[in-house]
Amino acid sequence: MARIVLASASPRRRELLLQAGVAFDVAVAGVDESLPAGTAPEAGALLLARRKARAAAERLGAEDAIVLAADTIVALADEARPGAVQLLGKPGDAAEARAMLAALSGSRHAVVTGVAARRTRDGAEEAAFERTWVTMRAIAPAEIEAYVRSGEWEGKAGGYAIQETADRFVVRLEEGGFDNVVGLPVALALELLGRLGA
Repeated sequence: MARIVLASASPRRRELLLQAGVAFDVAVAGVDESLPAGTAPEAGALLLARRKARAAAERLGAEDAIVLAADTIVALADEARPGAVQLLGKPGDAAEARAMLAALSGSRHAVVTGVAARRTRDGAEEAAFERTWVTMRAIAPAEIEAYVRSGEWEGKAGGYAIQETADRFVVRLEEGGFDNVVGLPVALALELLGRLGA
């Protein structure tokens, strides 16, 4: 039976899979995470998840495995350009994290996670996304500063971690699940793995 390989360095994704009772190994594949201008959040999350799954599968070569990869994007309406959307990935530094949190303060934004599963022996691939609408209360500048100082924003799309202390900023979740905002919609991931025979 093919082993399951998680193509992610994220401890949050690992924890969610372990909680679901999935046995897996980890093989991180570094990929270019840039997206073409104007990419929709759903298409972007899927593109990056597929890119990660393919890169990890290539590294595994002929080994019989099913690679699972995911990518999360936070999408916020761009008030300066009606109809346009800002895509927020992981902040590169504290200043960027501060700017992201200030932009998300008082917003209703989408968290989109693309998930891709790829079978190494024949290249069969399944991919889909989940979207959760997150409503945040207004965050005071002092709260933003304290949060940025905590370092909790590091490696988190949109610069916040709902599973840690940033849940105090969140008023409501709609459509998708909490685990999607954390970074891996578990039911969707299990469905995709099952389609490939895991």
